[in-house]
Amino acid sequence: MSHEFAYGLWGLVIINSLVFILFAFSFFKPRTSRDWRTFGAFAAFVVALFTEMYGFPLTIYLLSGWLTQRYPGLDLFSHETGHLWHTLLGFKGDPHFDPLHILSMVFIVGGFWLLSSAWRVLYEAQRSHTLAVTGPYARLRHPQYMAFILIMTGFLLQWPTLPTLVMFPILVYMYVRLSKREEQEISEEFGEIYERYREKTPAFIPRFGPALKRTEISIRSRRRQD
Repeated sequence: MSHEFAYGLWGLVIINSLVFILFAFSFFKPRTSRDWRTFGAFAAFVVALFTEMYGFPLTIYLLSGWLTQRYPGLDLFSHETGHLWHTLLGFKGDPHFDPLHILSMVFIVGGFWLLSSAWRVLYEAQRSHTLAVTGPYARLRHPQYMAFILIMTGFLLQWPTLPTLVMFPILVYMYVRLSKREEQEISEEFGEIYERYREKTPAFIPRFGPALKRTEISIRSRRRQD
């Protein structure tokens, strides 16, 4: 694609942003104000990403002087140049087939799969007033937050931009804080039951070995007395 057609495609910005946001919404289904903050932060990341991917390449513009000196003859405003890791690491050929782009798709698809799997378990647990300990929750205490982190990591491997690189650690910190607040509330409801689950199950990074089984922990809800 020649550079004059690579950007300024605001229709693609809107369409791609809506597709990924609605796709994530269909799996996450936010209910509480915390859910909406989690989802809203992810949506802002997606919009920032596609704005640079198809709208205006702010990162390429800011780095244009350095890129021109280091890579003479580089077509700065072609779509391929936006795959910065492809350029910086010296990959050749179509950037959509380089190792990092393939890895990025693994992260993105895996993140959406985790998001969907976690939601189904959480929905059933909330409906039966029990603690979610099966499926992804047998390996992680916060698989939905981890799913968003995986998806964002995949996008950064595919199309890094200065705004999203700045946003990423902020959003990760936000998700960690939200997870701790969530755990306090769950601990108040489930008490010792949740504490036993927390001792056996890591928050974000799964351990190798057998997953936690439902029979290892009682999952009956212990509601607070008024």
